[in-house]
Amino acid sequence: MQRHPSALALALLLGLGTATAGVPPTAAAAPAPTSSSAFPGASSGASTARIVDALNRSARPLRTVEPQGETGELRPLDRMIGDARVVGIGEATHSSHDFFALKSRIFRHLVEEKGFRTFALEASWSTGLRLNDYVLHGTGDPGRIMSDEFQSDYLWWNNTDYLRLIEWMRAYNVRHPHDPVRFMGDDVGWTGPEVYDAVTGYVARTHPELNARFAELYRGLRPTVATGTYMKHYLDTPYAARKEMAERTGRALRLLTRRSPGADREAFDRAVQNARAVDRTARQYAFDFDDPAQLAASMRYRDRAMAANVVWWQQHTGTKMLLSAHNGHVAYQTPDPAQYPRTQGAFLRDSFGPAYVNVGLTFDQGSFNATGSDGAIRRWTFGPAGPGSNERTLDRVRYRNYAVDLRTVGPPAGAWLAAARPTRSIGTAYPAGPYDIALGRSYDILIHLHHITAARLRGDT
Repeated sequence: MQRHPSALALALLLGLGTATAGVPPTAAAAPAPTSSSAFPGASSGASTARIVDALNRSARPLRTVEPQGETGELRPLDRMIGDARVVGIGEATHSSHDFFALKSRIFRHLVEEKGFRTFALEASWSTGLRLNDYVLHGTGDPGRIMSDEFQSDYLWWNNTDYLRLIEWMRAYNVRHPHDPVRFMGDDVGWTGPEVYDAVTGYVARTHPELNARFAELYRGLRPTVATGTYMKHYLDTPYAARKEMAERTGRALRLLTRRSPGADREAFDRAVQNARAVDRTARQYAFDFDDPAQLAASMRYRDRAMAANVVWWQQHTGTKMLLSAHNGHVAYQTPDPAQYPRTQGAFLRDSFGPAYVNVGLTFDQGSFNATGSDGAIRRWTFGPAGPGSNERTLDRVRYRNYAVDLRTVGPPAGAWLAAARPTRSIGTAYPAGPYDIALGRSYDILIHLHHITAARLRGDT
């Protein structure tokens, strides 16, 4: 069944590897759930046994993905990360417990062993600010905030693993009030009313002569309904009206940036960044989603805007960051050039150079949550990966779960990693993929898990 244009655009805007009106180049080979399917494109040249031997020499075992307990087996990962200021950690599905739990485990370790202080999530800027207020000051109830904010295609983040992580971050800050951890959202799909109020409140205090002008420019934009409802209504708004909204938010941003920062430069910078968040949301929706070229341009815009938010946060807080997002966002190369021309990871590498390091996550078998073609949320299950896939070879390594630095793997595995072959990449919706991905050109580090289980979502969202 053809998806409604607004639902299709929303799925594309908020998740890589989603079901689309068209079929990705390698999607015809997608494995059916609950079955083991053969993939085309098995590697040639060096034997698989020699490739696996090389991976065996470089792989470092992971004892568990669960966040509690001693984390000594993560010390080899410390060396792989080195002096990076931002570490992007991906996920092959958007709703599997093992990926979420592993990121929590790694973040806790990096906080305690390498001085990381920010957990950044593929969630909206305003959502991050609300959760950061809780993490820093205990403001609000994290479960309620998550239910309020993680709606529509963000609902996958409303899970028990992330709630436990956020509660751990708050507990850490109670124990370390002078060296806190922080939570940030880097995405642009939604800007909550608090951010509008922060901008207009700053204007009222510092430039009251602009009050009426900002009220007019932000007319009809400040949300008064639930997150998911607002996003759907925005996408259902005619294209010309969405363009006009973005023109107004752009004028508001320019008005503010042209003002003197005054004595409080920090307050000015925050106000400008919040006005920029409002403008980025409006611009993310100011594309003609019926035009494939503009739809692709909107995907490029989103990843560039997410990267810019990460850069701003890192520069203004000075903290080292773990960035959690889909594999396709943290990667250096896009898994689907036609629909996703350039990734957040590529933009981050432009900004940080070697101070940005990324980690791709793969799996052999297991389950995940995703939206089906009928719009219903379902639990899907994969059997073992099929012949010719990246995962089939990765799962032959001697460890059940392991990390490997792809930059230092010896021959002949290096050449094998540089070649593209079918790889699972599942976003908010299924069926999707697989996509032809060259692991060695997409990621610095790879973590492979033998088996994953679907995440536990929190209630009806």
